[in-house]
Amino acid sequence: MSEVDSRSATPTDAPVQMPSAEGAQSKGQIPSAYDLPLADIMPISPRLFRENRWQEYFERLRAEDPVHFNETDMAGRFWSLTRYDDIKRVDTDWQHFTSSKGITLGFPVDAELPEGMLELSTFIAQDPPIHDVQRKTVAGAAAPGNLANMEALIRQRTGQVLDQLPENETFDWVDTVSIELTTMMLATLFDFPFEDRRKLTRWSDVTFAVPQPGGIVESIEQRRDELLECLAYFNQLREQRKGIPGNDLVSMLANGDDTKDMPPMEYLGNLLLLIVGGNDTTRNTMSGSVYGLNKFPEQFAKLVKNPGLIPQMVAEIIRWQTPLAYMRRTANQDCEIRGKQIKQGDQLLMWYVSGNRDQDVFDNADQIDIERHNARQHLSFGFGIHRCMGNRLAELQLKILWEEILQRFQTIEVQAEPERTLSSFVKGYTHLPVQITRKH
Repeated sequence: MSEVDSRSATPTDAPVQMPSAEGAQSKGQIPSAYDLPLADIMPISPRLFRENRWQEYFERLRAEDPVHFNETDMAGRFWSLTRYDDIKRVDTDWQHFTSSKGITLGFPVDAELPEGMLELSTFIAQDPPIHDVQRKTVAGAAAPGNLANMEALIRQRTGQVLDQLPENETFDWVDTVSIELTTMMLATLFDFPFEDRRKLTRWSDVTFAVPQPGGIVESIEQRRDELLECLAYFNQLREQRKGIPGNDLVSMLANGDDTKDMPPMEYLGNLLLLIVGGNDTTRNTMSGSVYGLNKFPEQFAKLVKNPGLIPQMVAEIIRWQTPLAYMRRTANQDCEIRGKQIKQGDQLLMWYVSGNRDQDVFDNADQIDIERHNARQHLSFGFGIHRCMGNRLAELQLKILWEEILQRFQTIEVQAEPERTLSSFVKGYTHLPVQITRKH
């Protein structure tokens, strides 16, 4: 599940000037990681992910500088952790590495926020005890009993969406399948008016969009205005449900002892946390599963031959895709990691996308192997108290999707390289053209 906080929504994906190497800068190209001085590598650039060039940058950092230092005027000092063991160590140690200063790369603590930014907060960007009591309020939505109750509905909707897909005609898998299925699920979790469900997709996209001409949002002010529309809509739902207990997320927040009196910006922050977490991660893994099994057709053939491998395939795709590239912590005190001196207040970026490709943990880590023995040890859901609350729901949706795909389709063929999200945080797809052939 994704995370939102007040001091990091903009600098997380603010355009970062890539270092140049022999003419690359003048042509607007991203240089090879091996053409740069090690100190100049800046893994936070969203262009690395949109252009799918991130792999060699993290490969070099894992090999040569697994605790890598950068400093910028906007974000101050930050370290990139790229090896599996270091990431897991920091992720499980909330006493020494706090979430309360933000969970994406942000402004220094004493810096003023740019005009137009909202001062949001969420329970996931907190440490115990605040984190624990607020998370507990909504955790029931993804509890095993509730998931069992939703399984038939998920399967019915999945079948309906797949049955309506055109055959031998190119369409966008991202919008037609991945977004549609996850948005319907979100509407159910919030008990949100079904006819307005695409508003949830829009608010999810806006939350971490890089403001740019022609982009999802063109300015910080546009993002603020659209997120305030989100708040106004959910305020109406909250008022309607106060005093009426329910199993949906709005009712839980409206009636929970520790959440019913949340101030507006905290309420909005937690809504965006739940929207992004329930939308971006699952939808991008759905798209990544189709793309990945096209890249490794022998794995798709193996799955067709033995559908019993679907649960293992789901875990492996979540590892390979890594829908959230990193999470941030902040050092509570001076410390040392691999001989590097971390100062109190330094930001640490735990690059899940790199740890999931660590060859010391995952053999042939760049390959999809649906029989990988340790696929479930992936970092994508995090570890410790902040482990993704909705991980079982995400796995269930993906499992059902592929069970229903294998019943219906002979092939799903990707027609061109996907268009990817301009983000160093949400690692996803904006367009994936495919054609299907049905079983007859």
